Amino acid sequence: MAATLEGKVALVTGAGRGIGRAIALKFAAEGARVVINDLDEAPAREVVAEIRALGGQAVACAGSVAAADFADRLVGTAVREYQGIDIIVNNAGYTWDNVIQKMTDEQWYAIMDVHLTAPFRILRAAQPVIRAQFNADQDAGRQVSRRVVNISSVAGLFGNAGQANYSVGKAGIEGLTKTLAKEWGRMNVTVNCVAYGLIKTRLTEAPADANALENIDGRDIKLGVNPNLLSAMERMIPLGRAGTPEEAANAVYLFCLPEADYVSGQTLMCTGGMTGI
Repeated sequence: MAATLEGKVALVTGAGRGIGRAIALKFAAEGARVVINDLDEAPAREVVAEIRALGGQAVACAGSVAAADFADRLVGTAVREYQGIDIIVNNAGYTWDNVIQKMTDEQWYAIMDVHLTAPFRILRAAQPVIRAQFNADQDAGRQVSRRVVNISSVAGLFGNAGQANYSVGKAGIEGLTKTLAKEWGRMNVTVNCVAYGLIKTRLTEAPADANALENIDGRDIKLGVNPNLLSAMERMIPLGRAGTPEEAANAVYLFCLPEADYVSGQTLMCTGGMTGI
């Protein structure tokens, strides 16, 4: 039996670690050729090497998704290396939290840029490529369905104290998803969204050093969630635990199956049963 994504070309942002890495590995295991993005080159190349070691195909396109020239570089890499695009997963992101009276303009725009402006630019850059592929399919009498999966969060659906910037960015990606589902349906592209709850990654797990900072795009950001808060959050989840990156990746994969050819403009909550925060 052929792999479900055999021959497909998938772009996954933020794929050097965590959920993005799990998505890339899942896609590659199902036969996709994957363009791996990460802010840092080393983790991107590590995932590429991991995929190739397993017999898959992958290339790296490192850099900040928020950079003005990034979208063209990412799309250009896919076209140059694999001659097209079939799946786009806008996954890259991080949090930079504060209550609204203490949140700076820099915090606001940094999070908006990575969670909302970057996906907009990537999809804008990809449109001519996907349109040309669709026209070629029509001329050849082929019916090919392509996919966009944007990553949101329960914070975007319900809000979350201390995350005005992140919540607005993730709510915005919902609007972008619904709009693109209407614009791109004529090109046989489904556009959907996965909203995550608590998933165990470096962005949520408490660091060994409570004062440790991570340099993200030239800014020192404190990552992780207080262990007591993390435990309280897990108790709110009907399944009783946080999700794994692999489980998070499976939710994205569902939208990319042939069985999802007629599912578009939808948001799937991947939360272990949690329906609010």
